[in-house]
Amino acid sequence: MYKLRTSAIATLVASTMLVAPAFAAGTHPTTGEALADDQTFTYRVLDEHSSVDPQVVEDVTGAEVVRDLFEGLMNQDADGKLVPGVATGFTTNDDKTVYTFTLRDNAKWSNGDPVIASDFVYAWQRAVDPELSSPYAWYMEITSIENAGAVIAGDAAPSELGVKAIDDRTLEVTLSAPLPYFATMTTHSTMFPAPRSVIEAHGADWTKPENIVSNGAYVLTEHLPNERSVRERNPMYWNNDNTIIEKVVALVINDENVALTRFMAGELDRTEVPAGQYPRLKEENPDIAISFPRLCNYYYTFNLSEDGPEVFKDVRVRKALAMAIDRKIIVENVLAGGQPEAYSFTPAAVAGFEPPESEMASMDQPARDALAKQLLADAGYGPDNPLKFNMIYNTSEAHKKIAVAMSQMWKQKLGVEAELGNMEWKVFLETRGNQDFDLARGAWCGDYNEASTFLDLLTSPSGYNDGKFSSPELDALMQQARTSSDTTPLYTQVEYIIAAEQPVIPIYHYAGVYMMDSDVGNWPVNNVEQNWYSRDLYKIAE
Repeated sequence: MYKLRTSAIATLVASTMLVAPAFAAGTHPTTGEALADDQTFTYRVLDEHSSVDPQVVEDVTGAEVVRDLFEGLMNQDADGKLVPGVATGFTTNDDKTVYTFTLRDNAKWSNGDPVIASDFVYAWQRAVDPELSSPYAWYMEITSIENAGAVIAGDAAPSELGVKAIDDRTLEVTLSAPLPYFATMTTHSTMFPAPRSVIEAHGADWTKPENIVSNGAYVLTEHLPNERSVRERNPMYWNNDNTIIEKVVALVINDENVALTRFMAGELDRTEVPAGQYPRLKEENPDIAISFPRLCNYYYTFNLSEDGPEVFKDVRVRKALAMAIDRKIIVENVLAGGQPEAYSFTPAAVAGFEPPESEMASMDQPARDALAKQLLADAGYGPDNPLKFNMIYNTSEAHKKIAVAMSQMWKQKLGVEAELGNMEWKVFLETRGNQDFDLARGAWCGDYNEASTFLDLLTSPSGYNDGKFSSPELDALMQQARTSSDTTPLYTQVEYIIAAEQPVIPIYHYAGVYMMDSDVGNWPVNNVEQNWYSRDLYKIAE
């Protein structure tokens, strides 16, 4: 959790108003490093992004593009700390239910129009409007903005959302209850501004390169679905003079081994390390193969919806499957990239909360296997009545290897027959979102650095509770945590509920495992959320 006092904001604003020295010919203004002539950053993504509309995008790679194209009230620095964006700072009332943001007077849209407070009002009302059906509408509700839940439910008009433009440079936000980390939540793409006139003129086509107007450091100049997207410097961006990277190219490459080959051929500046290859690549390329903690989890979710498989309604079955997975084999032999085993839903990398040790975590694997066999037998499954189900994941060699390893462990230890199915990303999202599955891969990267960004996923109203797990006790604890001055015991109890009910199977917590060209400067390895901005990067002359 991160909180800024008014005095801290004043210092923050003053520091950002210092004018950086003009670039010396071919050198970085701060480090003095020689800069490459070609300031193009090219990286690989696994799938086509969901959207570049801030209020519609729902995937990590899409959010990376949106953070370049748009800018919210606040940003993050290389360490994940809050820094000014369109807002130079903010103040709060005494009980911290009213936040007042002051917008900079030189923020502009890429068409030259000023970015004003009403652009945020429009965007936030749009995000909660049932007509848009934003996949992240629920996020707006957990920010505690007044009336967000009522608007989403259709019980109030979007105009009743607790946000208003006092004037062009002053945005006032009213919360239904104090939320100490509210300002940190404004770094999320859903809360970025939106250009009303452009959206009204072009409808769903407003995000096409020929139509889009954005306020970030880059503009979208090319988009070939399932192939590539290109963003280039926005000369209207308020801090354009201090941006070094000229062009950013995201290439869709579904096969991680093909991506590695293209990286080694010099076609990419960054790509993910294929599962299991990090030790070799690190030994051969110690300055290029990197691994660092990330604020993400990897899990499988049971379909516990009313129409879901009856077998998974039995918690003994869910716990047996979770127990029998040897996570050590998965992280050390299958992935081998420094990922920690997961026995809690919340990663240990989250700020301000230490996940409790569960019963499963305290046992060794033989003990887990013995308990799994007993639980499954007690549930009525065995050699004469084998447990059968389908499990799905989105197309990726790493996801496939993990799914195969899990299914083999279940087969060998428990006689379980799991049929695997892989799907293209958008089909997978739709299938999982419609509860048309038995067991499905899930992963979540924190939208802000606080445990609730993970634990809220398993509340009943969550838009990403794809398994439809419902626990009134868990819901009540998370509701209580929003206004509590001490969330640790509440979050601890939520983790205990997750461990007892096993609605999901945590497998591992992420590490950023990349091949990163040594000529890429300032990659934010200390930002566990990995909210990176191309405007902060630069290419070093080789």
